[in-house]
Amino acid sequence: MAIDAATVRRVAHLARIKTPEERLEPLAQELNGILNWIEQLNEVDVDGVEPMTSNVAQTLRLRDDVVTDGDKVADVLSNAPKAADGFFVVPKVVE
Repeated sequence: MAIDAATVRRVAHLARIKTPEERLEPLAQELNGILNWIEQLNEVDVDGVEPMTSNVAQTLRLRDDVVTDGDKVADVLSNAPKAADGFFVVPKVVE
């Protein structure tokens, strides 16, 4: 798939990117180079290769799923502009 200046102009317009006319052809060449590189990657045989998320094998450390009340009501409410009876006080927004 080859990209020409008209395609770059159209994509730039759709992306709302202001691109000077003299930059369209160099951008088309750059994008064609990227697409050629991707085509080279598509030629690599990856059969039998496991997908990976990191180059270092590691297992996730898990913690016990324990429910707590937090017991930090005073600390949390200290950041509130206004509080009453352990709750945030906010202006009424719904009639």
